[in-house]
Amino acid sequence: MTEIIFVVEESSEGGYEARALGHSIFTDGETVEELKHNVREAVRCHFEKDSPKIIRLHFVRDEIIAA
Repeated sequence: MTEIIFVVEESSEGGYEARALGHSIFTDGETVEELKHNVREAVRCHFEKDSPKIIRLHFVRDEIIAA
């Protein structure tokens, strides 16, 4: 595996939540920098050997506008 993708959303409690597509990996962080660090650590822990070379963060943001 060369790449793993995380979907990142703002948490209702503040900060960010990230979950990997196709893998049981979930982590969070108060800031984007903390989230990046936690995602790297979670990937290292999940893949003891043959870790993906690229971690892609896909930020999803909901926006509500008046009709």
